Amino acid sequence: MHLKRLLPLSLAVAATLAPGSVQAGRSLSPEDWFRFQAVSDLSISPDGAAVAYLVTSYDRESDESRSALWLADWAGDTSVQLTRGESVSEPRFSPDGRYLGFLSARPAGERTQLWVLDRRGGEPRQLTHVSGELTGYEWSPDAHRVVLVMHASPEADSKPPQPIVIDAFEFKHDREGYLSPASRTHLYLFDVRSGACEALTADFGRRESHPAWSPDGEQIAYISDPMKGPEQTGIDEIDLIPARAGATPRQLLTSWSPNNQRLAWSPDGTRLAFLQGAEAKFNAYIMDTLATLDVKSGEVRVLTERLDRAVLSPAFAADGRSLELAVEDDGTQYPARIPLAGGAIERLGGPMVVHELAAAAGHTAVLVSTDASPVEVYALEAGRLRPLSAHNQALFSQLQLGAVEDIAFRSRDGTSVHGQLVKPPDYLSGRRYPTIVWIHGGPNGQDDHSLELQGYGPPLERQLFATHGYVVLAVNYRGSTGRGARFARSILADWGHKEVQDLLAGVDYAVASGLADPARLGVGGWSYGGLLTDYLIASDTRFKAAISGAGSGNQLSTYGTDQYIVEYNAELGAPWRNPALWLKVSYPFFHADRIRTPTLFLGGDKDFNVPVAGGEQMYQALRTLGVPAQLIVYPGEYHVLTRPSFLVDRSRRYLDWMGKYLKGEP
Repeated sequence: MHLKRLLPLSLAVAATLAPGSVQAGRSLSPEDWFRFQAVSDLSISPDGAAVAYLVTSYDRESDESRSALWLADWAGDTSVQLTRGESVSEPRFSPDGRYLGFLSARPAGERTQLWVLDRRGGEPRQLTHVSGELTGYEWSPDAHRVVLVMHASPEADSKPPQPIVIDAFEFKHDREGYLSPASRTHLYLFDVRSGACEALTADFGRRESHPAWSPDGEQIAYISDPMKGPEQTGIDEIDLIPARAGATPRQLLTSWSPNNQRLAWSPDGTRLAFLQGAEAKFNAYIMDTLATLDVKSGEVRVLTERLDRAVLSPAFAADGRSLELAVEDDGTQYPARIPLAGGAIERLGGPMVVHELAAAAGHTAVLVSTDASPVEVYALEAGRLRPLSAHNQALFSQLQLGAVEDIAFRSRDGTSVHGQLVKPPDYLSGRRYPTIVWIHGGPNGQDDHSLELQGYGPPLERQLFATHGYVVLAVNYRGSTGRGARFARSILADWGHKEVQDLLAGVDYAVASGLADPARLGVGGWSYGGLLTDYLIASDTRFKAAISGAGSGNQLSTYGTDQYIVEYNAELGAPWRNPALWLKVSYPFFHADRIRTPTLFLGGDKDFNVPVAGGEQMYQALRTLGVPAQLIVYPGEYHVLTRPSFLVDRSRRYLDWMGKYLKGEP
């Protein structure tokens, strides 16, 4: 076991929450990926005395990203590393508090199984020996049973490989690959004492997930997806089934699917909390709303209907009279409480970015990051944060980060646009700097006051550029969340228009403020940020360098080749019905001859989210036109890169590309 003793409370808070520009230090380096510790997957013990979480590290020797299980006591005195070696996921305390479960494929090459740690001591013990592929689980209230979420017969084990038979409307998804019948997850009941495992749901034409036990252990609510045609897509069917093999489920309700579903029972078992999305044409602009269902009567009560902001991580308070949750709001994500009966939402803390929230026995734990501190675990007490982890404290105490300022300006049509501006740590007033517009993905999402260390995180990349002498603009263009449904949906079926206006207005603001050097402007982003980069350089030739990561300029070619068929059909309509609209939103490719900006294209060759073909087409177009361009393909990578050497490589290429064209560096 690796035991880490935390700094004294006052010193730890100062170190993790103070602005990074207070002390002199070095710049962020691409090689810092080998020292980053990404904290995620928060769980709190039933008695509130401890929190479990994952720490993902980026190992240089093995060139792998590995997630380890950690445990911190509520007093904040110590945090202990509980697992080593193979990655783990899904930490869950048993309801009696005795065990801490997790999923892991250990030893290497074995199938993922459920493992448990006895909190009284000892080594991890393998609990299940199932032949399917486990993806999730939930303990029964008495801790005697577990409901497993499992693929029954993974096709990947077939030797020789067999044809993939597909019969569902939605047939592919990043990381999951092709969604054949064998890839659908189902629910199984596992008996902890005997080891017996029986199928709970028997309809293999469906995909079942997100199980939640009723407090009396008699029933399980879950999400059931019939995997049918276009009319059933984008809808969550919530079913209820007695917790015994051979039982028949009954449908509780159907609701538009949210971004991140979460089912939670009230302590008395009368109501079920869930998250709602929006109708399919707004699928790309969903702001999850919180609702509850009376299990007997079927009455649905929407608790955040008037909030006009997205919510996440809802959890019932111990007395069942309210729920705690996080609320996304204009560059922040604050903790809040809402009465079960409805009414005003109570803020539980000042401006902060809460990524996850977990509550038990009157204690609330949160994952929080700031402009200068990556995600760490905190106790939230009377609106104040008390650190329970400090995994990145040593590294970030060596760095000097750029100051982050909120900005607001008017777009061409008068729309108020918000965002952040990051200055170099050694910024001098009156001097103009090379400036990069770094665009967040989504569009569902926002630039906020956080510092992400997993996958691709615009806040981290903003600081990477800022600490190397750039001013960085982060613009929450129309289509972003955090400003309400109307703001997010204003780009409906009109991609690359209002967003470009807003981004260019941000550039004009930075130039007019005396910060940006108009002769040294760059732009870049990943995912929808990559798409908007293509849109921007096809609309304005003032940019001297661009980086388009996992982007696309020809949306027509993405129909049926990526995972967004629901959005395409509902928002744009089928290409044969609306060809003019599809050509309009594909203007970067069909008007590539307008582009003069040297552009770096990047992507993973296994990306089903935004396939690398989107970058390949734009790269080929620019090379045909004689515009400097380079294409970087990361083998074996999905939409979010995980191989440490590739994360380092990408960061280095970012700096080199911008340095070459904005600073004249070799």
